[in-house]
Amino acid sequence: MGKVLDEEYIKRGKLKREDVFITTKLWCTHNRAKEVEGQLCQSLEKLRTNYADLYLIHMPTSFDHEMKKPDTSDSLEKLWTGMESVFKKGLTKAIGVSNFSINQIERVQKSASTKIHNVQVECHLYFPQFELHEVCKKHGISLTAYAPLGSPGRVDWEVPKRGKMQWAEAKAVLEDEIVKKLSKKYGKTPAQICLRYLIERGISVIPKSVKEHRVKENFDVFDFKLTESEVEELKNVKNCQRLFFFDYMINHPEDPFKHERR
Repeated sequence: MGKVLDEEYIKRGKLKREDVFITTKLWCTHNRAKEVEGQLCQSLEKLRTNYADLYLIHMPTSFDHEMKKPDTSDSLEKLWTGMESVFKKGLTKAIGVSNFSINQIERVQKSASTKIHNVQVECHLYFPQFELHEVCKKHGISLTAYAPLGSPGRVDWEVPKRGKMQWAEAKAVLEDEIVKKLSKKYGKTPAQICLRYLIERGISVIPKSVKEHRVKENFDVFDFKLTESEVEELKNVKNCQRLFFFDYMINHPEDPFKHERR
């Protein structure tokens, strides 16, 4: 991505660096304060830029470099000091966390000198994250939704050094009857309705697609608005199911979902 962005767009004057928002993450085999800067610099080199717009701790669970066993040498609070350091050095414009529980977010906030700027979590119609969103608003943290369409392509996702994951049966967000009703009313796709719903709630969305027409379609959500009653109707959908449990975190002391696991 860095090569294409640099050579095809920035160097040719099609885009300026400030026109693009680049997020990168610290993988959990490097969740140690002393490794934060080195990992970010490696990412920046690959991205061909001298700063990131947002740098996130990908997971709260730390593992050894081979991802074979947990490593609890650094607490989340200590790890965050490494994030604060790269922020203060200007290597990233903002710092945040991903897949953290409410308790973990509160712990980091309590000890931090630079507070969390962004939280990225699974969030969609069937897993709306109401409580976590309220915590973010209380702290002035922006919330980003991954899998905003219920991740229909998740079956092909692989964890580095762990391979493909096992997935529980789950209802398809895009097949929801209310979503399909609104899709027909507005002349929009079910995906566009789901994205607009989260945007109406003040949540940024990062849908994933490798198909050009889908990518363009996902941007085409700013020429209509759902009514307040329609947003409330979607909020009241009863189905609620987390999709991304990341089973490799089971029994880790910092497993953020241990209270949800059956």
